[in-house]
Amino acid sequence: MVLENYVILKPEVPARLHFTDHTKERRTTTDPKTGRPTSRNVLIFEVDRLDSREVAAKYSIMSEKHAGQFEPYLKDKLYRGYDFIITKHGESYLTSWSVAVIPKT
Repeated sequence: MVLENYVILKPEVPARLHFTDHTKERRTTTDPKTGRPTSRNVLIFEVDRLDSREVAAKYSIMSEKHAGQFEPYLKDKLYRGYDFIITKHGESYLTSWSVAVIPKT
């Protein structure tokens, strides 16, 4: 689902995304358990297609485990040659993601 200019995944609903670019940033966020600020690395993808629609959105990843699923595709922006079907499972600290990689035809 696209809200404004960010892709927000609904639990158990697969979304097919295509990425055109990425950046890595350091962000300060509020830890939901302690309420204190914490600094996190974030992987941000530029999304041009979501399911069958053209979009201009971002897909932001704070989970190291989820970001690691894309690590093999970051070098030379290999992700441009693929679509990614991403399904979010669970909520909060129990969240996980399954990622299927589909070569572009």
